Amino acid sequence: MGATPEVAVIDDLIRQRLDEILPQKLQELEDSKTPSLAIIATKGTLDWAYPPFILASTAAALGWDVTIFFTFYGLQLVKKDVSDLKVSPLGNPGMPMKMPFGPDWFKSINWNIPNVIQAGIPGFETVATKLMQQTIANNGVAKIEELRELSQEAGVKFVVCQMTVELFGFNHEDFVDGMDYVGAASFLPVAQKADVTLFI
Repeated sequence: MGATPEVAVIDDLIRQRLDEILPQKLQELEDSKTPSLAIIATKGTLDWAYPPFILASTAAALGWDVTIFFTFYGLQLVKKDVSDLKVSPLGNPGMPMKMPFGPDWFKSINWNIPNVIQAGIPGFETVATKLMQQTIANNGVAKIEELRELSQEAGVKFVVCQMTVELFGFNHEDFVDGMDYVGAASFLPVAQKADVTLFI
């Protein structure tokens, strides 16, 4: 038995009203949602220490909910002492850099040194690290310790892979305060629900 004309009219009115208010309500929900960012930090060199902390602190400053998961070599970034972080130019295609000192013509040269030479020159990694540190200082970029502290002050959650801590023989005392030690299974739901997830 079909609907009466009155019921059909009511159904049409309800559908019309839903069509009018539903997009607005969905937009209100979207606007009120706090964006979230999950970063997986796996690298432990000086040059790779910057991206996770810069992205995390920036997102937190914008009001985002941010979590960084430190695993494998990424644990180096949350050790109390990060003064020993180095730059490894080997196998790094983006490594040709300009010198941070000297006249303008000298600073504009792109020093593309082949890997075979880099590997064969004793102390090349130390030189590359010193040059990177000078470039950072010349441009007024914050140190890793400062960026890390800024991130924590802004509410970024630091999560450390407990399995990697055990694998590399670290103790919790080796790391800065304010971190959660979890397994990958605890972090994956955070990454799944995040609006943006980055693997660095």
